[in-house]
Amino acid sequence: MSPSESRRMIVVHHLEDSRSQRVLWLLEELGTPYEIKRYRRDPKTKLAPPELLAVHPLGKSPVIVDGGLTIAETGAIVEYLVGRYGAGRLDAPTTEADRLQYTYWMHFAEGSAMPPAVMKLLFSLLPSMVPFWMRPFAVLIAAGADQRFLDPTLSRQFHFIEAKLARDPWFAGPRLSGADIMMSFPIETAAARGGLADYPDTMSWLEKIHDLPAFQAALERGGPYAYAAP
Repeated sequence: MSPSESRRMIVVHHLEDSRSQRVLWLLEELGTPYEIKRYRRDPKTKLAPPELLAVHPLGKSPVIVDGGLTIAETGAIVEYLVGRYGAGRLDAPTTEADRLQYTYWMHFAEGSAMPPAVMKLLFSLLPSMVPFWMRPFAVLIAAGADQRFLDPTLSRQFHFIEAKLARDPWFAGPRLSGADIMMSFPIETAAARGGLADYPDTMSWLEKIHDLPAFQAALERGGPYAYAAP
């Protein structure tokens, strides 16, 4: 790393109670200096503020700026930071089987775990987003989506996650890695809605990461985080 690179500071565009908390935790684990630019959600819509559009065309968080690079999407950010600043820490394990697990869970977090969780959140908000006279219908639609698709899907996923964590201490072999960073948010959101009562090994994993010094340091830097104490 050149002297100019060592002096530059990563800027994390951090939205409250969002996926960007994972980026703060990762940077603390790597011991990489960073600055935070904080954003608050709209109190009614819970969406990111329009100011984020000046950072990235999609106006979402997380986004990091590192020198002349602007990088969005948590998975892309994790891969970039681990590759550039990790010096072998938190990256893919050395065995082929564990490397495959690393890749799988890195993608599973956003590709499989989060879509039904986000859909469940949106359906829960649906009755409050329609005219008063439509609310009884919205309640029925939301309940039907939960019972017929979302709850069975989430249950199947978390039985799968539980089986993994019953066998292994981490998602990609014997040590903490970027795969665990990525999986933290889907599991935190499940815990926040009371969805881990039947998954003791998953809950133990979550308590373990929340006790890590780097995770606690990220909380101190990032401010209140609703998913830190399920």
